[in-house]
Amino acid sequence: MSKIKTSYFCQSCGYQSPKWLGKCPACSAWNTFVEEVIEKPNASIPDWKAASQSTSTQRAQKPQDINAINYKEQSRIQTSDEELNRVLGGGIVPGSLILIGGEPGIGKSTLMLQLALTLNGHRVLYVSGEESDQQIKMRAERLDQNLQSGECYILTETSTQNIFKQIEELDPGIVIIDSIQTLYSAHIESTPGSVSQVRECTAELLRFAKETATPVFLIGHITKDGMIAGPKILEHMVDTVLQFEGDRHYSYRILRAVKNRFGSASELGIYEMQGSGLREVSNPSEILLSQRDEPLSGVTVSATIEGARTMLVETQALVSHSAYGTPQRSATGFDTRRMNMLLAVLEKRGGFKLGMKDVFVNITGGIRIEDPAIDLGLVAAIISSNEDIPVSYKTCFAAEVGLSGEIRAVNRIEQRIAEAEKLGFEQIFISKYNQKSLDLKRFKIAIVSVGKIEEVFGYLFG
Repeated sequence: MSKIKTSYFCQSCGYQSPKWLGKCPACSAWNTFVEEVIEKPNASIPDWKAASQSTSTQRAQKPQDINAINYKEQSRIQTSDEELNRVLGGGIVPGSLILIGGEPGIGKSTLMLQLALTLNGHRVLYVSGEESDQQIKMRAERLDQNLQSGECYILTETSTQNIFKQIEELDPGIVIIDSIQTLYSAHIESTPGSVSQVRECTAELLRFAKETATPVFLIGHITKDGMIAGPKILEHMVDTVLQFEGDRHYSYRILRAVKNRFGSASELGIYEMQGSGLREVSNPSEILLSQRDEPLSGVTVSATIEGARTMLVETQALVSHSAYGTPQRSATGFDTRRMNMLLAVLEKRGGFKLGMKDVFVNITGGIRIEDPAIDLGLVAAIISSNEDIPVSYKTCFAAEVGLSGEIRAVNRIEQRIAEAEKLGFEQIFISKYNQKSLDLKRFKIAIVSVGKIEEVFGYLFG
């Protein structure tokens, strides 16, 4: 009888070691190594097909000249969800492996079940290892009252061998796994959710997707740090990684592409969580802007771009005298370190004494913005709150602020101006370096070109 082979895996990053270690050399985490069986005695080579149909007898691949490879562009599968199509880069690519992560209860399973119920012309197999058939049917009736729109099949199973047997009989066009942490393979003697099981199950699904050109969606859990649970190699194995984000206190959800081999990794989809499921938000600018009748101090509007989408977001700032010895600095939806940099620019270049004042910054709607084009709007909001002078709610901003106080140019300025004009804004502040390549006759909105932050303050606050 052969000896059982074991190894030690870091439960945080998936690093493998032949012996136990207190500190992981890869991620520096302590006490995360767990012993796991890496090979079952006398186990055959794991494969998604049956042993009689093993691909091990096929001819080995030989290198080919890239010019001799025949390539025919495959048409993507279009879903009824335009937000999902945008984030995926134009639709679902046949044979792709897509991983969706997010906090518990954020709406991952709801999004995938809606996709399964509404995907016309394609047979969908929804595999669940967390819910029963009755629970899924109850949720499906809440999402789709008639349940006649698509061809959706439900399978409650956790063994990959049984799942592939049902897939071979049903021959689905799309497979959804909810979730990858609940699956287990008989070729690995470890508990479901362990590093070895997650890696092996994903590898089997990856081979199945590539050999049959069947798209596979994987729903993944996340850790308390917001990272997708399981080994980091899981994100490298899949073709696309989507992050489903949102605040429980807001009804809006953000679907963000973290990695995408078939499209842009900076696309963004916005949904609204309702009692009947997730609703697509086609015009996010209208929901991200507050409806107010009179101007308020500390509130400005900035034009930002996420992927190919232009949005107007409301930036809010509150500046007050510190009641304690150390002033507080807090930012929601914005990088705190960049906010501190902008405060230092205002101190050094603008002459505003903010060192002993509390500063709070918020991006409304519960979304997070990393576009530097909202710098100028954020700076204007901070000074507006500090001086208690409101900025006109018909004014928009789209520029980056440099360390020397200069107003730097941003990309795709025409799209930002067009979005502000479409939503009825009367004035927009941009960098004077953007004006060189801009056709001012195209726009009816008043365009104010500035080079330094002092000029902006002169326009706004006299």
